[in-house]
Amino acid sequence: MKAKNLYYAMALCAGTFAFSNVANAQDVFVDDAVTVTEFTCDNTNHYFSNWRNNWWIELSAGGNQPLVERGTLNEDRAYTPVEGKKWTAVYSVGFGRWVSPYWAFRLKGFYGSLHWDAPTLAAPNDGWTHSRHAGIQLEAMWDMFNSLGGVNSKRVFSILPFFGFGGDANWNFHREGGGAPVANNILREKFANNEDWKSVQWTLPVSAGLEFRFRLGKYVDFFAEARAMFYGDNWNNYASGNSIDCLVSAMGGFNFNIGGRGWNSFNECSYVSQVAALNGQVNDLRAQLLACGQEVAALQAQLPCPEPVVKDCVNAPLMATVRFTINSDAILPTEEVNIYNMAEWLKANPNENIKIVGYADKDTGTSEYNMALSERRANAVANALTTQYGINPNRYTVSFDGSDVQPYSTNDWNRIVIFTQK
Repeated sequence: MKAKNLYYAMALCAGTFAFSNVANAQDVFVDDAVTVTEFTCDNTNHYFSNWRNNWWIELSAGGNQPLVERGTLNEDRAYTPVEGKKWTAVYSVGFGRWVSPYWAFRLKGFYGSLHWDAPTLAAPNDGWTHSRHAGIQLEAMWDMFNSLGGVNSKRVFSILPFFGFGGDANWNFHREGGGAPVANNILREKFANNEDWKSVQWTLPVSAGLEFRFRLGKYVDFFAEARAMFYGDNWNNYASGNSIDCLVSAMGGFNFNIGGRGWNSFNECSYVSQVAALNGQVNDLRAQLLACGQEVAALQAQLPCPEPVVKDCVNAPLMATVRFTINSDAILPTEEVNIYNMAEWLKANPNENIKIVGYADKDTGTSEYNMALSERRANAVANALTTQYGINPNRYTVSFDGSDVQPYSTNDWNRIVIFTQK
């Protein structure tokens, strides 16, 4: 219902008390104007994903080599330590998840055999010992490229340092070769009389290494991995020399991604301009309410009951602006209502025509770029009026001033299209 009917009824029927309340409300409109708060933000992208996304399982195989001490038996039945190492096969399976674009956690299990040199006095260049081992590691992985080069879920190559800890069992110790049976018997005797000798050695190793990952597709990656695991000195059932035993390995395999892969992001700075735009819309509404309040006060001055003056104070459309985010000509969902209101006003006022003028913020972009940006903004609004709401293009003209004209003193308010009457 148009405001003229409302004013007509008020002029005929309202009492002094009602009009005094309107006058008081007018003061509220003036005192309660919304001010725009200056927000600060660090322009940082924040990343998140559904908990179902960014999981993977992995299968790999390769070789490992123990770096342990073993010894030769001399004539005094004493050991002379030697370093022992041979390459053998190892297999692994893992399961993990990226909790952010920068960090992941995985649980990885291993199984393989171990061989190391174990010469004797009778055969100083012969003899070796072997065992089997299995372990599990909980590891943290760091995506170096995402951290240093920006987040990119489709990056083809990544380097992933990792570190972790876990448990390991080493068992089935057995010696092969080494010359005369006497030497082997002496070795067995020493093992039999050694109270520290165990059939299974349980240890708590720590691990560190590098993984080189190659993206093959949406669901599959290939990776190559170099790793070192550090154990207590008794890991190979013999304690001598260095206090830490080590196992190095080189492996290759495939990751199979489960569910979605990638990250959603938001930047709090992009919402600052929207908050300012909403504050500006509230101020526009309050200014229009204030104008109507002044009309009511004018009618009050004509009491008691003069000849009613029919006046339409809704000749100017409500929400006569459409605001945009930085460097964008896309109409925000919060601004669609302003275009709808303008379309309804044009339909209700068939004799009225409007101008659509686009602007840009002079603090960002060059003058030439901003001129083109303001043109795109104005055309986007005009197209919405015609295609979505059926407004004849003859009812409006489109112009654009770029950043050469700044309607508002607050610069980021000038990312705007303004409707005016012709």
